[in-house]
Amino acid sequence: MIKLRLWLWGGAGICLLLLSIVVTVSMGTASLPLREVWRILLHSVPGVDGWMIRDWADTSEQIVMKVRFPRVVLAVLVGAALSLAGAGFQGVLRNPLADPFTLGVASGASVGAAALILFGMQYALFGQWTIPAVAFVTGMLSLMAVFRLAGVQGKIRTETLILSGVVMQAFLGAFVSFMVSLSDSVINEILFWLMGSMAMRGWGFSAVLAPYTAIGLIFLLGYGRALNLFELGERQAAHLGVYVQRTRWLVLAVSTLLTAAAVSVAGVVGFVGLIVPHLVRMMVGPDYRLILPLSALYGGSYMLWADTAARMLMSPQEIPLGIITAFLGAPFFAFLLTKQKKMGAAA
Repeated sequence: MIKLRLWLWGGAGICLLLLSIVVTVSMGTASLPLREVWRILLHSVPGVDGWMIRDWADTSEQIVMKVRFPRVVLAVLVGAALSLAGAGFQGVLRNPLADPFTLGVASGASVGAAALILFGMQYALFGQWTIPAVAFVTGMLSLMAVFRLAGVQGKIRTETLILSGVVMQAFLGAFVSFMVSLSDSVINEILFWLMGSMAMRGWGFSAVLAPYTAIGLIFLLGYGRALNLFELGERQAAHLGVYVQRTRWLVLAVSTLLTAAAVSVAGVVGFVGLIVPHLVRMMVGPDYRLILPLSALYGGSYMLWADTAARMLMSPQEIPLGIITAFLGAPFFAFLLTKQKKMGAAA
């Protein structure tokens, strides 16, 4: 039954993603026919180019393959990474309001990235992996601080966890703003982390993010059953053979790493990890063996359309991506908060 639902919703998600890619690549200042975009994309596939007649202009191919398609691929990867991270946070914390943004992890990761940019050390430690590595460390430190703030006598109080995350997010946001005020030469680069954007992002950024997303997906899929048992409560999960503490911190660490990698290439993009896993849960139920892969799949489509809206709504001027996701995510967060409050009152 699970495999059938996975094939059903997964097949629908793949079709939606492929259609979204072709449609969004065709959209822009220079409008391109869908059929031409589809043929150009197919022509780039090894083995297909030999039997396809090349009847499109060189400029069209340049627009598709060097400008729009790299950005589309990056948007899909960022959406998948943030949605996976959100599903991991929600599963291990048993809180539907948890996501990298509301827990302050995204802001923590942006502190590390902004500090490297401020001091010109973007490639100082590990080359192109420097920003993701440092962003992971600062994101993990912020998560530990949130847990410390939300804990009482060594126990995590889920009712104060989100509030602690919001406090940490506000503090770290002020810290990044302070770094912006210190710099004149790289102020635009730091502001990028605050507002989020995928403009002028080539294939190199996708090459950085793709391994994180793939490894994170494989790792979290291995903990799908454990996250299902977490829904029963930590004590019951422990009785059923789950190493609760180890599982919690491993899932949190991988989810933080996914967030840090996404933030390092796209900046702070809020609420993606909140909306997508929740919508997937509404479609397929509470089984994390379905929620995790489908969140990655539908998260890619969600981010792709959000980024398309960011570059098209006020074309040729581009709206920061973080503004688009906040416009969509803040009302959804308010809806979930109201729903959870009603459920708490009923209980």
